[in-house]
Amino acid sequence: MNVDTDSELITHADVVIVGGGIGGSALAFALANAGIDTVVLERQKSHTDRVRGEVINCWGVREARELGVLPILEDAGGNYANRFVAYDETVSPEHADSVALDVGSMLPDIPGVLDVGHPQACAALLAAAEKAGARTVLGVEDTVVECGPRPVVRYNGPYGERTLHARLIVGADGRVSATRQQLGVRLTQTPANSLGGGLLVDGVDGWRQDTSGIGTEDDLLYFVYPRANGRARLYLLHSPHQRGRFSGASASKDFIKAFQFHCIPNSSEIFGNIRPASPRTPCAFFPMNDSWCDTITRDGAVLIGDAAGWSDPVIGQGLSIALRDARLVRDALLAHSEWTPDIFADYTAEREVRMRRLLLSGKVRTAMSLTFGPYGRRRRKAYAAAWPKDEILAGSRLATFKGPHNVAAESFESEVIEQIMQLGS
Repeated sequence: MNVDTDSELITHADVVIVGGGIGGSALAFALANAGIDTVVLERQKSHTDRVRGEVINCWGVREARELGVLPILEDAGGNYANRFVAYDETVSPEHADSVALDVGSMLPDIPGVLDVGHPQACAALLAAAEKAGARTVLGVEDTVVECGPRPVVRYNGPYGERTLHARLIVGADGRVSATRQQLGVRLTQTPANSLGGGLLVDGVDGWRQDTSGIGTEDDLLYFVYPRANGRARLYLLHSPHQRGRFSGASASKDFIKAFQFHCIPNSSEIFGNIRPASPRTPCAFFPMNDSWCDTITRDGAVLIGDAAGWSDPVIGQGLSIALRDARLVRDALLAHSEWTPDIFADYTAEREVRMRRLLLSGKVRTAMSLTFGPYGRRRRKAYAAAWPKDEILAGSRLATFKGPHNVAAESFESEVIEQIMQLGS
């Protein structure tokens, strides 16, 4: 229920989750469903469309199922793509179609990659969490957290200043996490590996709804993630040296024009009449990089999702990471009666390995797909020929679908990554 009124004042909870995005609201649903008294504090009064990742890869779909939120995401408009095709300047469309990845068979009983609108997913998950018994407060400002054996959260809500006492604070408030900063957790970021932006469009009627796409042409990397009724989220990535290439009043128009790639069959018919989903649909570009924290726990507090560090969005892992984080935190809380920091030891150790492997997967994707010109074409052709024949070379690529914990650890050894990097030289 959405509370925090003058007549119903929240003062105590088992868990206070700061941030009602997909990770925070999925965790709230799972905890409330298990009978844990949970409060969600969310800055926005309603979620609006922003340029962000909206793809849940196969391993993230499994995590959503384990949390019990998969039907909620499906009912929020989620669309499955069971096919991943790489229309690229280095191959013919016929060849690309013949070697398209069957992502619907990557993991048992997982139908593919799920693409779902972020605002719709957040609203549906929060509503489900409230129905399960979680209490939510929207429009929260000036949140202050204090960790320790008796955690406290102070915030300014719709009805004034409030103080909440909890057993545990969960920071799920994104990349610019005020919770992380107030806990004194140090965040390290790499320089931008590329700049990436997206646009939600309608009119993509000629693109198969069951197919996601990737490819490089000239000096751009593109992605296509389809939804129902001719809608799709399109992404473009380019060199960080071209900052501002798609900006200003003509950003959406320039973006759409750039998306008519020669390497995509019937591109002019598929993308010739697309349009932004609404006049308010944003088209914005951001640095694509990796980050990590020196710790993700404090006494009485734990971080999940982007608040705990993120992988380069070039591999589209953000939502899958957040859902696995939420599931591991839920499991730790349900397995222990005393919520001391050491109950998160397995979560911390697993996440460190997971994020390191995803960092290397992103490094490979960037090297192969964002190296332009003749050398880049040689690299992509050599990699495309090598990885399907060698499960170790394939590991860093397949990890983005199967999950970094579901491929051979050897795939991430420095010698293997270096071997990949030398392809096409």
